[in-house]
Amino acid sequence: MFSRKPQISHRPPPAPASRLEGAKAAALRLAANPWLSAGGAAGLFLLTLTILVLVMGDAKAGTPVVRLSLAQAATAGAKVPGWVDGLGTEEETAEVTTDELELSEDPIQLADAGSMGGSAIITLPGGGRLEGDGPGIAAASSALPQAPIAGLTAPGPGNGFLPIIGGDGRAPWKAYARPFTPNGKPKVALIIGGLGLNPAYTRRAIELLPPEVTLSFAPYAEGLQQWIDLARAHGHEVLLEAPMEPNDYPQNDPGPYTLLAGGAPAEIVKKTEWVLSRATGYFGVTNYLGSRFVTSGPAMNAFSGSLKARGVAFIDDGLAAKRGMGPPRASADRIVDEDLSADAIARQFGALEASARSRGQALGSGFAYPVTLESAAIWARSLEDRGFQLAPASALLR
Repeated sequence: MFSRKPQISHRPPPAPASRLEGAKAAALRLAANPWLSAGGAAGLFLLTLTILVLVMGDAKAGTPVVRLSLAQAATAGAKVPGWVDGLGTEEETAEVTTDELELSEDPIQLADAGSMGGSAIITLPGGGRLEGDGPGIAAASSALPQAPIAGLTAPGPGNGFLPIIGGDGRAPWKAYARPFTPNGKPKVALIIGGLGLNPAYTRRAIELLPPEVTLSFAPYAEGLQQWIDLARAHGHEVLLEAPMEPNDYPQNDPGPYTLLAGGAPAEIVKKTEWVLSRATGYFGVTNYLGSRFVTSGPAMNAFSGSLKARGVAFIDDGLAAKRGMGPPRASADRIVDEDLSADAIARQFGALEASARSRGQALGSGFAYPVTLESAAIWARSLEDRGFQLAPASALLR
């Protein structure tokens, strides 16, 4: 194996090291081992942390803490700084700054951590949380039950759910509508649509408008279910928008799931069910465009038959006012913001009131433009003083 014998040294062995030098050498050998050094560092860190806790103590160790999930906070109407922003995408959340704690006049006594000197912790999706010391977490009496309601859904396209009439006969249009008790005054309802596509305008509509205002969401909206949950937590009943073929299609294209006037009934039902499966918690569907679609008897029959079988209402913006259909339905008397000026919108609200005074009820529709939202909020505040009752759109169904 070897081509030559190994050389043997005849030098004397080194003298034995002292005990201290031996310990140093052993320590150096241990330090050179990465696993042992890492473990030692971790142990030293834990020991230091334990000493600091024992010496410093926890300033809040004696105060109570209330923990609520985001769903509970939404149902309660809580407004702890920033919790609403957890409903948006990560990009949206990163851009939002938090405001001061806002409380309703009807606090949840059980969760009134602030009165005990404690803090409220709101758990966000993904494990994040927001803490705030304050006078407690408030409840909104107008909040609607969280969706879905048991027994009113069935598996739908993809991972979605479809509305169904419950085994006890409950229909989704009744279960998800905002409760309403008439007081004898003329009823005026307003639908604000196009929500979900612009996060800022959507949140503004949900938080600014009275809970009696019905909100309508685009089916293509990202985070649609989260928006609907937030709207219902603020007391708003909800509609979904079905994209329908306009007269100038395809130059004006409502999207890949547009219901076409010349479409086969099976295809219309399939696209309608895609829209319905996008979320839960809505009581009805409304049209988005559709000037050509609503003129087709066969197309509208397939569409309305699908809604009726699933217990869902249909409200149009006035295009289908003269069409009789199977599901519970209503038609808007006028669009309030075709002219985007505050004065013009105010005149449309005045005309809406005149219709309600003569017929007992009236329904208006508008889009989530900033001027529309601000004008509607101002108009609604004094509506009762003028002798009218603000009603959800579902209260005008026939």
